[in-house]
Amino acid sequence: MNLNGKVAVVTGSSKGIGAAIALAYAKAGAEVAINYNRDKAGAEEIVRKIQAMGHKAKAYQADVSNPDQVKEFIDAVMNDFGKIDILVNNAGITRDTLLVRMKEEDWDRVMDVNLKSMFLCTKAVAKAMIKQRSGKIINITSVVGLIGNPGQANYTAAKAGVIGFTKTVAKELGPRGIQVNAIAPGFIISQMTESLPEKVKEKMLSSIPLGRFGKPEDVADLALFLASDKSDYITGQVFNVDGGMVM
Repeated sequence: MNLNGKVAVVTGSSKGIGAAIALAYAKAGAEVAINYNRDKAGAEEIVRKIQAMGHKAKAYQADVSNPDQVKEFIDAVMNDFGKIDILVNNAGITRDTLLVRMKEEDWDRVMDVNLKSMFLCTKAVAKAMIKQRSGKIINITSVVGLIGNPGQANYTAAKAGVIGFTKTVAKELGPRGIQVNAIAPGFIISQMTESLPEKVKEKMLSSIPLGRFGKPEDVADLALFLASDKSDYITGQVFNVDGGMVM
């Protein structure tokens, strides 16, 4: 899966799944635009790792739920790299609590970062991809968007929305040679999962047939396939990376 000559934009890529995807793309030969909102140090570290591989990379600060900042971000990438071949909509946040305790601002912020950002970023790159009649758009959703999860009404609603958005945009952009797919991770090792009490981890693991949490690289491997020409006849699909949790 060779990405030589390709330019990728990965939102929310200063750490976690986004960083793993950015690094996987660079290892395959791509130039990568790293996006962050607050973690400048993390973003710059990913840039250094990519540059050490001999590939171009640059970090861009932008709140991808803000239309003005998205326009400035994508315009800057186009100016610096000349084109965009791959977009990974990965940026996301959680503000978990039960529905009856959830504040309206917590609902709005999660919907903005997890769903509205995909609309803004996809729209911003679509014109360039349509003009070149090629492109790969990969949206990161979650298995909870398929099955729900108590305490995450805002997050699950946003992630379910990503699935509908992915399928619709795939139908709109398919005739222009652009593939749009989604990845739904399950429980992936992160700062959040590492800090959970052992009893909670055991309960989570009991729902996973493979008996382990996933790694960010497990998601990145699939994202690499979907960004490559090996996936040219696949669009509008949702792929679970969850150890068999949802079947």
